[in-house]
Amino acid sequence: MTMRTVKPKKFLGQHFLTDLDIARRIADTVDACPDLPVLEVGPGMGVMTQFLMQKPRVLKVVELDFESVAYLRRTWPQMEDHIIEDDFLKMHLDRTFDGGPFVLTGNYPYNISSQIFFKMLDNKDFIPCCTGMIQKEVADRICARPGTKAYGILSVLIQAWYTPEYLFTVEPHVFNPPPKVRSAVIRLTRNDTQSLGCDEALFKRVVKTTFNQRRKTLRNNIRPLLNELAPDADHSAFLADPLFNLRPEQLSLEQFIALTRQVTALV
Repeated sequence: MTMRTVKPKKFLGQHFLTDLDIARRIADTVDACPDLPVLEVGPGMGVMTQFLMQKPRVLKVVELDFESVAYLRRTWPQMEDHIIEDDFLKMHLDRTFDGGPFVLTGNYPYNISSQIFFKMLDNKDFIPCCTGMIQKEVADRICARPGTKAYGILSVLIQAWYTPEYLFTVEPHVFNPPPKVRSAVIRLTRNDTQSLGCDEALFKRVVKTTFNQRRKTLRNNIRPLLNELAPDADHSAFLADPLFNLRPEQLSLEQFIALTRQVTALV
């Protein structure tokens, strides 16, 4: 009797990897972060899971699709107690490995990949290392340097806390169904930063607000935020600084941190 496979579901953003060699290469990206347990997001039919299982460390997988969960239980009964049937974005990651650190990995669902990285940032104290496969365009954004087209919100917020590495590109034909975009495998390693030296919630707002309309200058983008934070103040002298003639993608991480400090002093 042949094993019934799982049909990829569009609404879950599922694209199942079919190339075992690439699956093994992605699984091996966690080797750079040894001695830590691993959480795999969206294992699907376990194409990567089978290689992660061979590593001498604790492995848990989180899967939302009940059909995939049933398949994993049938195929790898030894994983029974390590399969979490849940939505990764709603999980309490501080409890996943009894409050200890872990490596995050996966062939991430493309429709929520950015949200996965925002969740990682919210739990950065538990995730010293994150690897996996995403759309190439998102990988390019995460790794982008200031002054480039791809540089944006993800670049600044992730690079504040992690060092990104673009590892390799994956073509569409190795998936079922083939996505309309190329994919890429990346690794993010937590840097030594313990504090940005500014109000971190405001830093996030400054970055997101200024990139709202990339073609506008910093001056036009930040004005609504200043008016919201200090509605009665006159910001014209502050906004006269030549820095505000720049567009957001021209600012380095350090400049965003300095700008956040200046905004804090204003309000």
